[in-house]
Amino acid sequence: MKSNDKVDVREIRRKLGLNQSQFWSKIGVTQSGGSRYESGRSIPRPVQALLKLVHVEQIDISKIRKDDFEVLEYLRATQPDVLKTLKKEAKASRKKG
Repeated sequence: MKSNDKVDVREIRRKLGLNQSQFWSKIGVTQSGGSRYESGRSIPRPVQALLKLVHVEQIDISKIRKDDFEVLEYLRATQPDVLKTLKKEAKASRKKG
């Protein structure tokens, strides 16, 4: 979801079966603000990024902490093989549970 992509956020919301308040409040946008975006108003990049994380990647952003992100970036930069292994193990664990 890049800034130049034309994304129909209304369609995403409807496919998820959420009303405007439910959909937009998950990323800190009011229902009226979300309504304006759904009507064609330009969506700022930070809001686009949050939309992707929350509604496309299905990440609960309320559980993300700065130190979690810092650890991820450290692993990505210094131990990419370990990170790859951990991702595979986490994915397998989700499938089992």
